[in-house]
Amino acid sequence: MYIYAGEALARYGFGEGHPLGPDRFYAFWDAFQSSDLKTKVTIREPVQGQEVDALLFHTAEYVQRVRDLSDIGEGMLDSDTPVIPGIFKIALTVVGTVLDAVDQIMHGHTAQAFVPIAGLHHASRTASAGFCVFNDCGIAIEALRQRYAIKRILYVDIDAHHADGVFYAFENDPEMFFIDTHEDGRYLYPGTGATKETGKGEARGTKLNIPLPPGATDEIFFSNWSRMTAFMEQHQPEFVILQCGADSLAGDPITHLQFSSEVHFQTAKMIAKYANTYCCGRVLALGGGGYNHNNIANAWVASIRGLVTHQPDDSHN
Repeated sequence: MYIYAGEALARYGFGEGHPLGPDRFYAFWDAFQSSDLKTKVTIREPVQGQEVDALLFHTAEYVQRVRDLSDIGEGMLDSDTPVIPGIFKIALTVVGTVLDAVDQIMHGHTAQAFVPIAGLHHASRTASAGFCVFNDCGIAIEALRQRYAIKRILYVDIDAHHADGVFYAFENDPEMFFIDTHEDGRYLYPGTGATKETGKGEARGTKLNIPLPPGATDEIFFSNWSRMTAFMEQHQPEFVILQCGADSLAGDPITHLQFSSEVHFQTAKMIAKYANTYCCGRVLALGGGGYNHNNIANAWVASIRGLVTHQPDDSHN
């Protein structure tokens, strides 16, 4: 398993005082370094992405807007996402790192990879949203399609917020399978992800949204387990992306779910076992949200622990 770590990745954030600051990476990294998992993984440096990579998913007009505002070094991309100097290059580092993980998996160097500062699932093709400049999840899906001819992709998201930027970009796509557990949109940003949203046209039934009430516990999450696993058995993909946002754990300052890290451990473990059965073990895990440092540490380390329990035998690690 590959884990991507380094200062270039940590720089994605919006300064002190913003919920998404550069210290999130180190909250995870310090905990991982003191865990027993170090011997089971290979550490890789972040990779600088290029404008052409963002264009896999985003419009040229939007990419140019980010570049222009980045050069100015101030202003707002949207009401939640301030501009900081150099944000264009910093955001492209997340993109480049995620795409390197895709490449390493598809070339057979590893079956699993984890990028902690990634999973920026709110940005649409034409705009930023919710602290997300470029949607690395959507970019990864497009890269798998356009660069590797991978058609059938499963995207699973256990972040507290609905992955609206991913969902609506692929709402009509019958070969992008989508499972998202999240706090009910009536109580939390971005207000989407209702149960009835299952995909459109030929894609109807290929998306599973599971909104949960504020205060939902592990017990409520796992009560939906059979729905999730049955959906996964029905749609057998060639590649799995797991967004394991830590903001669904109890004590996050901006959400209201009450999970423990057991949700992340068990979900990652289940995903890894499933991927071994259907898609050569190929799992790309992305850190996602989380604004409580202890929760970030616990959820992401638990996710890695769950993945490595079913690390394929032919992994190079």
